Amino acid sequence: MTIKDPIFGELEYNYIWCKYTQIQFLDKEVEISITINGEESGEFDKQQYESYNFLMAEWKNIQYKILPSILNYYQEKRKELGYHLEFNAFYPAIETLEELIENITFVGINIPHAGIFECRSIGLAFDCTWDEENGIGILLLDERIEKLGYQDIIC
Repeated sequence: MTIKDPIFGELEYNYIWCKYTQIQFLDKEVEISITINGEESGEFDKQQYESYNFLMAEWKNIQYKILPSILNYYQEKRKELGYHLEFNAFYPAIETLEELIENITFVGINIPHAGIFECRSIGLAFDCTWDEENGIGILLLDERIEKLGYQDIIC
């Protein structure tokens, strides 16, 4: 089933509402999926619209603000696994934001059901070279990082 939502645009339903779109990420055009948790009826909550609209309004700032946290997460994960002590080709030393940017790809936005959190909530999904299976997920509450981990934290 397909609908045309006034805010999200044309969406397809396959147990979750989804569309693919182009977005600017770090001055590059990338294709991402946008998924919206909702009922088959295609009715979304005010909070879901607010979350998406605030993200889009602040996107230029948010994308740069999250990078240091992703870099810190990577460095902590690498240390936790002991790869700071011995070489591992999958977990190379990444010390700068520029190096980080070469190793991540923005792939999606998830808008959870309203009411799960008492504020605006959005999930961001990234693929990364060091963990192709799990990637990186960032849960934003009111446009601030609440959780950063594997992609499954945003579902």
